[in-house]
Amino acid sequence: MSDPGESAAAEAGDSGRAVRSDPDAAGQAAEHAEGSGPATDPGAATSSAEKEAAEGEAPASEPGADRGRPQARVRRKGRRRSFWRELPILIAIALLLAVIIKTYAIQAFFIPSGSMENTLEINDRILVNKIVYHTRPIHRGDIVVFNGDGSWDPGTVPTSGNVFQQFAEGFASMFGFGHPGEILIKRVIGLPGDHVACCDQEGRVTVNGVPLNEQSYLYPGSAPSVIRFNVVVPAGRLWVMGDNRYYSDDSRDHQDDPGGGTIPESAVIGRAFVIIWPPSRWRFLPIPATFQQPALSESSAAASPAGRASPSGLLSARLEPAGPAVPLALGFAVAIPVTLVQRRVRIRVAQRRRRDPPAGPPGS
Repeated sequence: MSDPGESAAAEAGDSGRAVRSDPDAAGQAAEHAEGSGPATDPGAATSSAEKEAAEGEAPASEPGADRGRPQARVRRKGRRRSFWRELPILIAIALLLAVIIKTYAIQAFFIPSGSMENTLEINDRILVNKIVYHTRPIHRGDIVVFNGDGSWDPGTVPTSGNVFQQFAEGFASMFGFGHPGEILIKRVIGLPGDHVACCDQEGRVTVNGVPLNEQSYLYPGSAPSVIRFNVVVPAGRLWVMGDNRYYSDDSRDHQDDPGGGTIPESAVIGRAFVIIWPPSRWRFLPIPATFQQPALSESSAAASPAGRASPSGLLSARLEPAGPAVPLALGFAVAIPVTLVQRRVRIRVAQRRRRDPPAGPPGS
Protein backbone atom coordinates (compact mmCIF):
# COMPACT_ATOMS: atom_id res chain seq x y z
CA MET A 1 0.00 0.00 0.00
CA SER A 2 1.17 3.49 -0.77
CA ASP A 3 1.51 6.14 1.77
CA PRO A 4 -1.32 8.72 1.66
CA GLY A 5 1.19 11.56 2.06
CA GLU A 6 3.18 10.41 -0.94
CA SER A 7 0.00 10.18 -3.06
CA ALA A 8 -1.01 13.68 -2.14
CA ALA A 9 2.46 15.00 -2.94
CA ALA A 10 2.47 13.23 -6.30
CA GLU A 11 -0.93 14.66 -7.17
CA ALA A 12 0.21 18.11 -6.18
CA GLY A 13 3.34 17.76 -8.31
CA ASP A 14 1.32 16.64 -11.34
CA SER A 15 -1.04 19.55 -10.81
CA GLY A 16 1.90 21.97 -10.72
CA ARG A 17 3.37 20.56 -13.93
CA ALA A 18 -0.03 20.84 -15.58
CA VAL A 19 -0.28 24.49 -14.65
CA ARG A 20 3.20 25.29 -15.90
CA SER A 21 2.72 23.47 -19.20
CA ASP A 22 -0.78 24.85 -19.88
CA PRO A 23 -1.11 28.60 -19.24
CA ASP A 24 -4.65 28.63 -20.55
CA ALA A 25 -5.66 26.11 -17.93
CA ALA A 26 -4.08 28.30 -15.31
CA GLY A 27 -6.04 31.27 -16.58
CA GLN A 28 -9.26 29.28 -16.51
CA ALA A 29 -8.47 28.12 -12.99
CA ALA A 30 -7.85 31.70 -11.93
CA GLU A 31 -11.15 32.80 -13.45
CA HIS A 32 -12.92 29.92 -11.73
CA ALA A 33 -11.36 30.83 -8.44
CA GLU A 34 -12.25 34.47 -8.93
CA GLY A 35 -15.83 33.65 -9.63
CA SER A 36 -16.15 31.18 -6.75
CA GLY A 37 -15.05 33.51 -3.98
CA PRO A 38 -14.55 37.12 -3.08
CA ALA A 39 -10.91 36.74 -2.21
CA THR A 40 -8.50 37.05 -5.13
CA ASP A 41 -4.73 37.06 -5.44
CA PRO A 42 -3.55 40.64 -6.36
CA GLY A 43 -0.44 39.28 -8.06
CA ALA A 44 -2.44 36.92 -10.25
CA ALA A 45 -4.85 39.70 -11.22
CA THR A 46 -2.00 42.03 -12.12
CA SER A 47 -0.20 39.43 -14.22
CA SER A 48 -3.45 38.54 -15.98
CA ALA A 49 -4.13 42.20 -16.84
CA GLU A 50 -0.59 42.70 -18.09
CA LYS A 51 -0.88 39.56 -20.19
CA GLU A 52 -4.17 40.71 -21.72
CA ALA A 53 -2.69 44.15 -22.46
CA ALA A 54 0.38 42.57 -24.05
CA GLU A 55 -1.79 40.28 -26.13
CA GLY A 56 -3.88 43.29 -27.23
CA GLU A 57 -0.85 45.38 -28.22
CA ALA A 58 1.09 42.68 -30.07
CA PRO A 59 -0.93 42.67 -33.30
CA ALA A 60 -0.83 46.49 -33.52
CA SER A 61 2.97 46.60 -33.22
CA GLU A 62 3.62 43.82 -35.72
CA PRO A 63 3.67 44.91 -39.40
CA GLY A 64 1.48 42.13 -40.68
CA ALA A 65 1.43 41.22 -44.36
CA ASP A 66 -2.33 41.70 -44.61
CA ARG A 67 -1.97 45.15 -43.05
CA GLY A 68 0.82 46.26 -45.51
CA ARG A 69 -0.91 45.29 -48.74
CA PRO A 70 -3.91 47.67 -48.39
CA GLN A 71 -1.52 50.53 -47.58
CA ALA A 72 0.51 49.79 -50.74
CA ARG A 73 -2.69 49.76 -52.81
CA VAL A 74 -3.67 53.12 -51.31
CA ARG A 75 -0.27 54.58 -52.20
CA ARG A 76 -0.52 53.30 -55.79
CA LYS A 77 -4.01 54.73 -56.15
CA GLY A 78 -2.78 58.03 -54.74
CA ARG A 79 0.05 58.14 -57.27
CA ARG A 80 -2.36 57.40 -60.13
CA ARG A 81 -4.73 60.14 -58.98
CA SER A 82 -1.79 62.51 -58.63
CA PHE A 83 -0.63 61.70 -62.18
CA TRP A 84 -4.06 62.38 -63.72
CA ARG A 85 -4.35 65.62 -61.75
CA GLU A 86 -0.93 66.79 -62.96
CA LEU A 87 -1.35 65.71 -66.61
CA PRO A 88 -3.44 68.78 -67.59
CA ILE A 89 -0.84 70.99 -65.90
CA LEU A 90 1.91 69.27 -67.87
CA ILE A 91 0.03 69.76 -71.15
CA ALA A 92 -0.66 73.42 -70.38
CA ILE A 93 3.00 74.08 -69.53
CA ALA A 94 4.17 72.26 -72.67
CA LEU A 95 1.75 74.25 -74.86
CA LEU A 96 2.85 77.53 -73.31
CA LEU A 97 6.52 76.67 -73.78
CA ALA A 98 5.89 75.54 -77.37
CA VAL A 99 4.34 78.91 -78.28
CA ILE A 100 7.17 80.78 -76.54
CA ILE A 101 9.84 78.71 -78.29
CA LYS A 102 8.22 79.08 -81.70
CA THR A 103 7.56 82.81 -81.33
CA TYR A 104 10.79 84.00 -79.77
CA ALA A 105 13.45 81.27 -80.09
CA ILE A 106 13.31 78.52 -82.72
CA GLN A 107 10.87 77.77 -85.54
CA ALA A 108 10.78 74.92 -88.03
CA PHE A 109 10.15 75.35 -91.77
CA PHE A 110 10.18 73.07 -94.78
CA ILE A 111 11.67 73.90 -98.17
CA PRO A 112 9.16 73.76 -101.08
CA SER A 113 11.44 74.73 -104.00
CA GLY A 114 14.95 74.21 -105.34
CA SER A 115 16.31 77.75 -105.39
CA MET A 116 18.74 76.93 -102.55
CA GLU A 117 19.91 73.58 -103.92
CA ASN A 118 22.02 71.73 -103.15
CA THR A 119 22.48 73.37 -99.77
CA LEU A 120 18.76 72.97 -99.10
CA GLU A 121 16.72 70.46 -101.07
CA ILE A 122 12.99 70.23 -101.62
CA ASN A 123 11.15 68.95 -98.52
CA ASP A 124 14.09 69.52 -96.20
CA ARG A 125 13.01 70.56 -92.70
CA ILE A 126 15.15 73.27 -91.14
CA LEU A 127 15.31 75.06 -87.80
CA VAL A 128 15.56 78.85 -87.72
CA ASN A 129 17.23 80.61 -84.80
CA LYS A 130 15.30 83.78 -83.91
CA ILE A 131 17.54 84.77 -81.01
CA VAL A 132 20.92 84.92 -82.74
CA TYR A 133 20.53 88.40 -84.22
CA HIS A 134 19.70 89.81 -80.80
CA THR A 135 23.18 88.74 -79.69
CA ARG A 136 25.27 89.38 -82.84
CA PRO A 137 24.87 91.20 -86.17
CA ILE A 138 24.02 89.48 -89.45
CA HIS A 139 27.11 88.03 -91.14
CA ARG A 140 27.93 87.51 -94.78
CA GLY A 141 27.25 83.91 -95.70
CA ASP A 142 24.37 83.51 -93.24
CA ILE A 143 21.31 81.75 -94.63
CA VAL A 144 18.50 84.05 -93.50
CA VAL A 145 14.74 83.63 -93.42
CA PHE A 146 12.88 86.88 -94.00
CA ASN A 147 9.41 88.25 -94.60
CA GLY A 148 9.03 89.05 -98.29
CA ASP A 149 5.98 91.27 -97.69
CA GLY A 150 7.24 94.78 -98.43
CA SER A 151 10.81 93.60 -99.07
CA TRP A 152 10.49 93.26 -102.85
CA ASP A 153 6.73 93.48 -103.28
CA PRO A 154 5.03 96.87 -103.05
CA GLY A 155 3.99 97.83 -99.56
CA THR A 156 5.53 98.27 -96.16
CA VAL A 157 7.39 95.69 -94.12
CA PRO A 158 5.10 94.25 -91.42
CA THR A 159 6.00 95.32 -87.90
CA SER A 160 6.52 92.68 -85.23
CA GLY A 161 4.45 94.49 -82.59
CA ASN A 162 4.96 94.20 -78.85
CA VAL A 163 5.67 91.01 -76.93
CA PHE A 164 1.99 90.18 -76.35
CA GLN A 165 1.05 90.71 -79.99
CA GLN A 166 3.91 88.48 -81.06
CA PHE A 167 2.76 85.80 -78.63
CA ALA A 168 -0.82 85.98 -79.94
CA GLU A 169 0.36 85.77 -83.54
CA GLY A 170 2.67 82.86 -82.71
CA PHE A 171 -0.14 80.98 -80.96
CA ALA A 172 -2.50 81.52 -83.90
CA SER A 173 0.03 80.59 -86.58
CA MET A 174 1.07 77.40 -84.77
CA PHE A 175 -2.44 76.03 -85.26
CA GLY A 176 -2.96 77.30 -88.80
CA PHE A 177 -4.61 80.65 -88.08
CA GLY A 178 -3.43 84.10 -89.05
CA HIS A 179 -1.34 85.21 -92.00
CA PRO A 180 2.27 83.94 -91.87
CA GLY A 181 3.38 86.26 -94.66
CA GLU A 182 5.55 85.61 -97.71
CA ILE A 183 8.44 83.91 -95.93
CA LEU A 184 11.59 83.52 -98.06
CA ILE A 185 15.08 82.10 -97.57
CA LYS A 186 18.36 83.27 -99.17
CA ARG A 187 22.07 83.61 -98.43
CA VAL A 188 23.44 87.00 -97.38
CA ILE A 189 26.09 88.19 -99.85
CA GLY A 190 26.34 91.91 -99.04
CA LEU A 191 25.93 93.85 -95.80
CA PRO A 192 25.05 97.54 -95.43
CA GLY A 193 27.75 99.60 -97.16
CA ASP A 194 29.18 96.69 -99.15
CA HIS A 195 29.92 97.09 -102.84
CA VAL A 196 28.57 93.96 -104.51
CA ALA A 197 29.25 93.35 -108.21
CA CYS A 198 29.29 90.72 -110.90
CA CYS A 199 31.37 89.71 -112.44
CA ASP A 200 35.18 89.82 -112.48
CA GLN A 201 37.30 88.47 -115.34
CA GLU A 202 36.82 84.91 -114.06
CA GLY A 203 33.05 85.33 -113.73
CA ARG A 204 33.05 85.55 -109.93
CA VAL A 205 30.90 87.74 -107.69
CA THR A 206 32.96 90.32 -105.81
CA VAL A 207 32.31 92.02 -102.49
CA ASN A 208 34.35 95.18 -101.87
CA GLY A 209 36.56 94.07 -104.75
CA VAL A 210 37.27 90.66 -103.17
CA PRO A 211 36.20 87.70 -105.34
CA LEU A 212 34.08 84.98 -103.74
CA ASN A 213 35.01 81.36 -104.44
CA GLU A 214 31.50 79.91 -104.12
CA GLN A 215 31.88 76.42 -105.54
CA SER A 216 31.52 74.82 -102.07
CA TYR A 217 27.84 75.78 -101.83
CA LEU A 218 26.64 76.66 -105.35
CA TYR A 219 24.54 74.15 -107.26
CA PRO A 220 26.97 71.88 -109.19
CA GLY A 221 27.68 73.42 -112.59
CA SER A 222 25.92 76.69 -111.72
CA ALA A 223 27.72 79.92 -112.64
CA PRO A 224 27.95 82.58 -109.89
CA SER A 225 25.57 84.73 -111.94
CA VAL A 226 24.40 85.29 -115.49
CA ILE A 227 22.97 88.65 -114.44
CA ARG A 228 25.24 91.67 -114.21
CA PHE A 229 24.92 93.94 -111.19
CA ASN A 230 26.95 96.63 -109.49
CA VAL A 231 25.37 97.79 -106.25
CA VAL A 232 26.33 99.53 -103.03
CA VAL A 233 24.06 98.12 -100.33
CA PRO A 234 22.14 100.95 -98.57
CA ALA A 235 22.21 101.33 -94.80
CA GLY A 236 19.91 98.94 -92.96
CA ARG A 237 19.55 96.61 -95.97
CA LEU A 238 21.04 93.34 -97.30
CA TRP A 239 21.94 91.88 -100.70
CA VAL A 240 20.78 88.23 -100.81
CA MET A 241 21.09 85.45 -103.41
CA GLY A 242 20.09 81.82 -103.71
CA ASP A 243 22.61 78.99 -104.07
CA ASN A 244 20.99 77.69 -107.27
CA ARG A 245 21.74 80.84 -109.24
CA TYR A 246 20.07 79.77 -112.50
CA TYR A 247 16.69 79.37 -110.81
CA SER A 248 16.80 81.69 -107.81
CA ASP A 249 14.56 84.76 -107.69
CA ASP A 250 16.71 87.00 -105.50
CA SER A 251 18.19 90.51 -105.22
CA ARG A 252 19.49 90.41 -108.80
CA ASP A 253 15.94 90.20 -110.17
CA HIS A 254 14.54 93.09 -108.09
CA GLN A 255 16.99 95.86 -108.91
CA ASP A 256 14.13 97.98 -110.26
CA ASP A 257 12.21 97.71 -106.98
CA PRO A 258 12.61 100.14 -104.09
CA GLY A 259 15.94 99.43 -102.42
CA GLY A 260 17.59 98.33 -105.67
CA GLY A 261 16.98 94.64 -104.97
CA THR A 262 18.08 94.74 -101.35
CA ILE A 263 15.89 93.70 -98.43
CA PRO A 264 15.50 95.49 -95.07
CA GLU A 265 17.32 94.00 -92.11
CA SER A 266 14.13 94.49 -90.10
CA ALA A 267 12.42 91.89 -92.31
CA VAL A 268 14.83 89.15 -91.22
CA ILE A 269 13.15 86.56 -88.99
CA GLY A 270 16.21 84.51 -88.13
CA ARG A 271 19.08 82.35 -89.30
CA ALA A 272 18.66 78.82 -90.66
CA PHE A 273 21.25 76.79 -88.78
CA VAL A 274 20.43 73.08 -89.09
CA ILE A 275 18.59 70.57 -91.30
CA ILE A 276 16.60 68.22 -89.07
CA TRP A 277 14.73 66.11 -91.66
CA PRO A 278 15.12 63.70 -93.38
CA PRO A 279 17.67 61.99 -91.11
CA SER A 280 19.99 61.33 -94.05
CA ARG A 281 20.21 65.09 -94.60
CA TRP A 282 20.86 66.06 -90.97
CA ARG A 283 23.62 68.69 -90.81
CA PHE A 284 24.48 72.15 -89.56
CA LEU A 285 24.61 75.11 -91.94
CA PRO A 286 27.88 76.93 -91.23
CA ILE A 287 29.18 80.08 -92.91
CA PRO A 288 31.34 79.07 -95.92
CA ALA A 289 35.07 79.77 -95.70
CA THR A 290 35.01 82.23 -98.61
CA PHE A 291 33.18 84.74 -96.37
CA GLN A 292 35.92 84.56 -93.72
CA GLN A 293 38.37 86.62 -95.78
CA PRO A 294 39.44 89.69 -93.76
CA ALA A 295 39.59 91.83 -96.92
CA LEU A 296 35.80 91.63 -97.23
CA SER A 297 35.44 94.11 -94.39
CA GLU A 298 37.36 96.80 -96.27
CA SER A 299 35.31 99.51 -97.90
CA SER A 300 35.28 100.11 -101.63
CA ALA A 301 34.21 103.00 -103.83
CA ALA A 302 30.69 102.85 -105.20
CA ALA A 303 29.99 102.32 -108.85
CA SER A 304 26.83 102.83 -110.86
CA PRO A 305 24.57 99.78 -111.16
CA ALA A 306 24.57 97.98 -114.48
CA GLY A 307 21.71 96.52 -116.46
CA ARG A 308 20.50 92.96 -116.16
CA ALA A 309 18.62 90.23 -117.96
CA SER A 310 16.35 87.77 -116.12
CA PRO A 311 16.15 84.09 -116.97
CA SER A 312 12.74 82.45 -116.95
CA GLY A 313 11.45 79.92 -114.43
CA LEU A 314 12.85 81.59 -111.31
CA LEU A 315 12.07 80.14 -107.89
CA SER A 316 11.54 82.39 -104.90
CA ALA A 317 12.20 79.69 -102.24
CA ARG A 318 9.08 80.58 -100.31
CA LEU A 319 9.05 78.74 -97.00
CA GLU A 320 6.17 76.99 -95.29
CA PRO A 321 5.88 76.60 -91.52
CA ALA A 322 6.52 72.98 -90.60
CA GLY A 323 3.54 72.74 -88.22
CA PRO A 324 3.37 72.53 -84.43
CA ALA A 325 5.14 69.16 -84.04
CA VAL A 326 8.63 70.55 -83.46
CA PRO A 327 7.72 73.33 -81.00
CA LEU A 328 5.36 70.98 -79.14
CA ALA A 329 8.11 68.34 -78.89
CA LEU A 330 10.50 70.97 -77.57
CA GLY A 331 7.81 72.23 -75.19
CA PHE A 332 7.23 68.74 -73.75
CA ALA A 333 10.99 68.16 -73.57
CA VAL A 334 11.23 71.16 -71.26
CA ALA A 335 7.87 70.74 -69.47
CA ILE A 336 8.35 67.11 -68.36
CA PRO A 337 11.48 67.69 -66.23
CA VAL A 338 10.01 70.94 -64.87
CA THR A 339 6.83 69.12 -63.81
CA LEU A 340 8.77 66.23 -62.27
CA VAL A 341 10.99 68.57 -60.29
CA GLN A 342 8.09 70.59 -58.90
CA ARG A 343 6.25 67.37 -58.03
CA ARG A 344 9.26 66.02 -56.16
CA VAL A 345 9.69 69.27 -54.28
CA ARG A 346 6.00 69.31 -53.36
CA ILE A 347 6.14 65.72 -52.07
CA ARG A 348 9.23 66.43 -49.97
CA VAL A 349 7.64 69.51 -48.44
CA ALA A 350 4.51 67.53 -47.57
CA GLN A 351 6.60 64.73 -46.00
CA ARG A 352 8.57 67.25 -43.94
CA ARG A 353 5.37 68.85 -42.69
CA ARG A 354 4.00 65.47 -41.61
CA ARG A 355 7.28 64.60 -39.89
CA ASP A 356 7.71 68.00 -38.19
CA PRO A 357 4.24 69.44 -37.53
CA PRO A 358 4.17 73.10 -36.55
CA ALA A 359 4.23 73.78 -32.82
CA GLY A 360 0.97 74.90 -31.24
CA PRO A 361 0.47 78.12 -29.28
CA PRO A 362 2.04 78.27 -25.78
CA GLY A 363 0.01 76.60 -23.09
CA SER A 364 -1.89 74.35 -25.45
